[in-house]
Amino acid sequence: MENLIKPVDYAAKMGISRQAVYAKIKKGLLPSKNVGGKIYVVMEEKAAAENVPVGSAGTETGGENVGRLLAAKEETIAVLKETIRDLKETNQMITSTLRSEVELLKEAFGEMKTLYAAQIEHIQNAEESPIPLAEIAEDEETEQEKSVPSKTLKEEKRKKTEADDGYITLDAFLEEQGIRKKRLRKRISELAQEQLEKGKKGIKPKKNGIALSPDKAARLLEKALKKKA
Repeated sequence: MENLIKPVDYAAKMGISRQAVYAKIKKGLLPSKNVGGKIYVVMEEKAAAENVPVGSAGTETGGENVGRLLAAKEETIAVLKETIRDLKETNQMITSTLRSEVELLKEAFGEMKTLYAAQIEHIQNAEESPIPLAEIAEDEETEQEKSVPSKTLKEEKRKKTEADDGYITLDAFLEEQGIRKKRLRKRISELAQEQLEKGKKGIKPKKNGIALSPDKAARLLEKALKKKA
């Protein structure tokens, strides 16, 4: 007949640690059985009564018992040393992994910082640099544009503007700036109409369209270019 005993109880009876018991079971030095997912040490009834596992001697003298206990203690110490060594190796692996992740985070942060600085510099340069009024390009525009008006026509419009309290018609402003892209002209016209409906200063209706002050015309063009971007 065999008797099943928990490893912790067996360890207490034998005067060894639980780690030593599980180490023996793992190495096959101690008979065991899995019952319901739990590990038990297998002992015969006679061996159990004498606290001796299956495969051990039935009787022991006092010296033999002391020797057995010392051997068990040494085995427990060996198991603990092995466990400590495994823990040290695991800790070293974890430390190495964490260091690698920290380095990666530092590199990513450095790249983000560089990109952010470049973006800030780009925005500052865009705000400080004057917006070119005559050099405008739109890749989407494919149709042919009207030719540049003659110098005589520009001069006549300029004189008419000077006679009208410094205001300039929207069409004259677009022609003077060399803005011939239809989509951009339409965008500026829509913004001017919106400003006119809101009653903004520097813009007023005329029989032949909309008249703007030079400052208002420049701000409308700047706003249209930013909206395009």
